[in-house]
Amino acid sequence: MLPEILFVVCAYLLGAMPHLSMLARLGGLKIEGDHHIGLWRQKRLLGFTGVIVDIAKGVVVILAGMLLNFDVAVIAFGGLFVVIGQMWPVFSRFRGEKGNSTGLGMVLTFTPVPALIALIPIVTGLLVKLIPHLAAKGQSMSDKLRLTGPESLSLPLGMAIGFLVLPVAAWWLGEPPVVYWSYLALFILVITRRGVEGLGPDMKSGSRRLRRLANRVLFDRSEI
Repeated sequence: MLPEILFVVCAYLLGAMPHLSMLARLGGLKIEGDHHIGLWRQKRLLGFTGVIVDIAKGVVVILAGMLLNFDVAVIAFGGLFVVIGQMWPVFSRFRGEKGNSTGLGMVLTFTPVPALIALIPIVTGLLVKLIPHLAAKGQSMSDKLRLTGPESLSLPLGMAIGFLVLPVAAWWLGEPPVVYWSYLALFILVITRRGVEGLGPDMKSGSRRLRRLANRVLFDRSEI
């Protein structure tokens, strides 16, 4: 039992590793707000590296669980806890990232076919964001790749739909119950992380509280 507990704890600590802050310091950057966007807009190589490390966290935990021959339930718990560490990291006063990329790395390694089905709305949302932006005239390609301008609505909506589709796809394809229930828990984690971001100010706003909460759940922002 102790090895399984240590595995889950290590998964959380790996997820909690503040690699985005480390990359910002490495590049001599001072970033406020979303570290992914800040890194990408200032130094794209560091931004790309940040996303790869995000994904790798989920991949490493699942591969480690498989190599150690843990039960599928233990591996699933490890996968959930690496995402929890990314969302609420102990090293950063429990203020972390949204966990989307780490969650995708986890599920693509754990159950590739259901994950590929879930990627359909996610990739669709990404393309809806990128294609008009890259096709617009009046900017160089370098400026377009900085992804400035209004934040996307399609990508966070596609992410929400993808994580919702995931447990259904896993159930439909005959994955063990612990897998699709853990994917349902992953969806709840993603939505909860969105909902609690800025919840205090939203609830004190005095108007349209439910609308603001719905916007955060669907589009990852209170105003659209």
